[in-house]
Amino acid sequence: MQKAPERIDTNRLALHRPTIADLDAIYSRYASDPDVVRYVGFPMHRSIADTRAFLATSDGEWERWPAGPYAIVSREDGTLLGGTGFAFETAYRAMTGYVLAKDAWGRGYATEALGAIVALAPSLGIRRLYALCHVDHRSSARVLEKCGFELEGVLRSHTEFPNLAPGVPADVFCYARAF
Repeated sequence: MQKAPERIDTNRLALHRPTIADLDAIYSRYASDPDVVRYVGFPMHRSIADTRAFLATSDGEWERWPAGPYAIVSREDGTLLGGTGFAFETAYRAMTGYVLAKDAWGRGYATEALGAIVALAPSLGIRRLYALCHVDHRSSARVLEKCGFELEGVLRSHTEFPNLAPGVPADVFCYARAF
């Protein structure tokens, strides 16, 4: 199993394996912002301990699989902008997604970061890369389409969005790419 690089550079971004040095920025820039985490599958971080637990989980993913989460950082000034990466289910199937701080919205960073993840996927042995997107989150659906994901359908009452409607599974679009 080939391991992913711990850093990927794009034109404007550096994606890197999250470390303890990212702790405060992850917490303050996006993980604790209710507007940012509205349509994500993880609960909003209510304390730095939640972010520390995420980093421990991230390390576990990187140890078990060829890759895991990546932090998204501006190459221009080093500002942490958000996160992306892989959540492996099998050696050949993984889910992806992204989250960006509010001041990074609408600047093409999601498409650029996700494009880097898509480009890396085949070299890791991924045959199917997919993403789930709340049916009301149209901007996220557009990013997935720009990155070559195809809409496979709507999964009814499928995914809980703990920051939107805790305990209530919502309809999601399922987008995928095959390699």
